[in-house]
Amino acid sequence: MKRILTVCVMLALSVAMLFAASIAEAAQDKGKTVTVTDMVGREVEIVPGSYTRVVCIGAGALRVYTYINGADLLCGVEDIENKTLQSRPKVFDSVALPYHIAYGDVFATLPSCGTGGPQAQAAEAEKILSCNPDIVISEYEDADKSNALQEQLGVPVITLKPGQNVFASAFKDTMRLLGQVFGKEARAQEIISFVEAEEAGIKSRVSAIAEDQKPSVYICGLGNWGTTNHLMTSPNFPSFETANVKNVVGDLAAKGAQAIEKEKFVAIGSAMDIMIIDAAAVKNIKPLYAEDKTMFDSCKAWTTGEVYLQLAFNAYYTNYELALANTWFIAQSVYPELFGDIDMTAKLDEITEVFQGKALSSEIFAFPTSFGGYRKIDTASFFN
Repeated sequence: MKRILTVCVMLALSVAMLFAASIAEAAQDKGKTVTVTDMVGREVEIVPGSYTRVVCIGAGALRVYTYINGADLLCGVEDIENKTLQSRPKVFDSVALPYHIAYGDVFATLPSCGTGGPQAQAAEAEKILSCNPDIVISEYEDADKSNALQEQLGVPVITLKPGQNVFASAFKDTMRLLGQVFGKEARAQEIISFVEAEEAGIKSRVSAIAEDQKPSVYICGLGNWGTTNHLMTSPNFPSFETANVKNVVGDLAAKGAQAIEKEKFVAIGSAMDIMIIDAAAVKNIKPLYAEDKTMFDSCKAWTTGEVYLQLAFNAYYTNYELALANTWFIAQSVYPELFGDIDMTAKLDEITEVFQGKALSSEIFAFPTSFGGYRKIDTASFFN
């Protein structure tokens, strides 16, 4: 009996020693310099998990950073991110940006690392230096300029290129890269796994729909926030592809967001069983409709009342959590019998709780350009 007890004690001590050794090794590795390849192909030396002062520059950089780190470690933000400033780009003030809702109070306390905004074409090195960062996260997607900025600053510059599709590899690779840089691999995987599970959940409901059972759907309001309207659409819209939606303009030769001609819109109008309008387009469609009340007369969805409003998701680059929520809404609008159990307010809260750590639907819906949230619109009165 004593011999067995002795063996057990020795085994326990061995396990404890191995565990302690693995912890020590992990701690040692954490301080090592490694080389990573950023998303414009640059090799950058970093020390994972060592950074304590971060600035994010360029459209979308701060947003994706917050998915991994919240507002932690930030030592400066671009002026467009600080809504307490009077002199700054204000083009996106009326639209819901979930990362701003979650962390805007912190952004307001931080010094400027540059102006930022859609007109900004280059980083402002002197302002960045004044914030004394030890790393810079950038979405100025130019390798040469990133190299030059890194040389000027004397700290790593990690350039991201997450794309506009929350389901695509570019977004997932962005999460992985940020997770590696900041020692938050588990957090990065949490985001990736959640998005993949949501995608699988949507696809599992729609995979068996026969082609002849699909209504034809038109999406509009895509592309540039300032100029988009009812003619801005896409033949390969990611949400449609994920939700197995038949796209009225799927035969367009070019891919991505693009404007179709007015004549094309009229010609395909009778085939539009359902129309999805991104809320970003409302401000531009409304004056056009005031001038010509017949502009939607050729559109079947308009005359039958099958027009739905999704949240504006492409404002100061892509709001990925809203792109994900919009996909659920589109699937529900097109296939209501398959998604009748989905409450979009609860779904949006579930998504923002993962991305931002809190339920944000009520605040998102309260923004002027959210128009109260996901809805089927009254075509007789909405644009009047």
